Amino acid sequence: MSEQQITGAQSLVKSLEAAGTETIFGYPGGAILPAYDPLMDSTIRHILVRHEQGAGHAAEGYASATGRVGVCMATSGPGATNLVTPIADAYMDSVPMVAITGQVPASLIGTDAFQEADIRGITMPITKHNFLVTDAAEIPQRIAEAFHLASTGRPGPVLVDVAKNALQAMTTFRWPTELQLPGYRPVTKPHAKQIREAARLMLASKKPVLYVGGGTIRSGAHRELRKLAELTGIPVVTTLMARGAFPDSHPQHLGMPGMHGTVSAVAALQKSDLMISLGARFDDRVTGDLKTFAPNAAVIHADIDPAEIGKNRYADVPIVGDIREVLVDLIAVLEAEQAAGRVGDYEAWVAFCAGIKKQYPLGYDAPTDSGLAPQYVIERLGKIAGPEAIYAAGVGQHQMWAAQFIGYEHPNTWLNSGGAGTMGYSVPAAMGAKVGRPDATVWSIDGDGCFQMTNQELATCAIENIPIKVALINNDNLGMVRQWQTLFYEQRYSNTDLQKHGGGTGAVKRIPDFPKLAEAYGCVGLSCESAEDVDSVIEKAMSINDAPVVVDFRVHKDAMVWPMIAGGASNDEIQYARDLAPKFDEDDL
Repeated sequence: MSEQQITGAQSLVKSLEAAGTETIFGYPGGAILPAYDPLMDSTIRHILVRHEQGAGHAAEGYASATGRVGVCMATSGPGATNLVTPIADAYMDSVPMVAITGQVPASLIGTDAFQEADIRGITMPITKHNFLVTDAAEIPQRIAEAFHLASTGRPGPVLVDVAKNALQAMTTFRWPTELQLPGYRPVTKPHAKQIREAARLMLASKKPVLYVGGGTIRSGAHRELRKLAELTGIPVVTTLMARGAFPDSHPQHLGMPGMHGTVSAVAALQKSDLMISLGARFDDRVTGDLKTFAPNAAVIHADIDPAEIGKNRYADVPIVGDIREVLVDLIAVLEAEQAAGRVGDYEAWVAFCAGIKKQYPLGYDAPTDSGLAPQYVIERLGKIAGPEAIYAAGVGQHQMWAAQFIGYEHPNTWLNSGGAGTMGYSVPAAMGAKVGRPDATVWSIDGDGCFQMTNQELATCAIENIPIKVALINNDNLGMVRQWQTLFYEQRYSNTDLQKHGGGTGAVKRIPDFPKLAEAYGCVGLSCESAEDVDSVIEKAMSINDAPVVVDFRVHKDAMVWPMIAGGASNDEIQYARDLAPKFDEDDL
């Protein structure tokens, strides 16, 4: 009996089902249209976004909140190119994502056909791998490979571009029993010799620090990280991408390092004699001037991607492997050493780090007028919503304050665009996170600049019953750019005022009126202008769970993010506040 003939489009949908897809964020169009017909009969939930960029960021948010592969879909040409920004974002932040795009028929490829774009060529530098499928028979194999590539090794985005003729052709569906990926063999098990050498350095060190990056979150290694930290007593810093990998409430945690990190985290790295880097990539926002970064520290660098090791900083002990497996093996060796009476002596170092943490806590100045401090809003939001909530931030000042002033106790509760710094990430990412974890409270923390890039996805949220909550930190400005103009451009505020009006007198009307805009999108719109109302407004938003909520917090425009290290400067030049440089001398040890 011959196998049943189906269309390539049906084969694509069956393949996505077989790969475990539960949700697709997408937008139809001519080249991908054949795939939308069998989607009507599928178990997969398709969420119709209002812009393809929203589909990509929603897939990212879904993946980052759940650990599963996020899936987005778009048509050829502009549909596909609108996915480029979230694909680049996912690539920078190692987010497992599969993007399905339609392509013009194979016979028209290269002719500048209507809505043709070489999306495979365009995305080659920003995907882990990508495929062009022109033969319907290949569809199951390529989808299986795409999901495997996206979710194994160092996670990342994979694009599958399917020609319209392949979607329309008749074929048989065969889900592959083996993958055809010669040369793709990610190393997950670390080399035992390197683990032993790492343990030796850790025991010999006097001033070690655990430098924890986003790879620790992606590998699900938070329990092992805590075990290692408590076994050794070594202080811990968590990068922007690793917030939640180690509990903020833990006494060994020094906070976030880098350009807007805590003084204690920056000092610990600068004065260390050993950095144990776990799934971090020595990003410029952490290191500042590389030549002066942690000048006396030896480096143990563990990462699943061998290309990251030694890329920016020489590694004395390179360890290629999955962070969770690295930690399991390292813990076993150190426990054996402890049983034999060999332990590290870090007492003076731990006291030094604790002293810096106590001396230079995170803080902020209340506005001198009656304005509302944005840091206060975010601090109270974190307290009221609590550590079980998921927070998805946009990019800019509000992102840094959300990283600083909310206490993160669990992994996958802090979502943000770290490497690419993509404005517009927050609302669609929160939407994706809420779809993936419907029982969690999900807050989008956004700025009025970011919000206006993707706020149309509020319509998607309202129509699809995805009740996210948005804390809009509205200072009428592009806040982070304004901060740099204040500090480095003699307060010449070129094109950062989002409410600038030419001429006229009287009160300036805010454009747009965000609560009204929220209501127009089918959401609940609230506003808050005074510190006295912050708690009650947040609690009201928390009580509404049958519709999305937008809270317009009208905050002080001259608030700044401190601490700060200027771009390209040495970490030794950290400013704790305006005109205040902290001291963390070796003499204090």
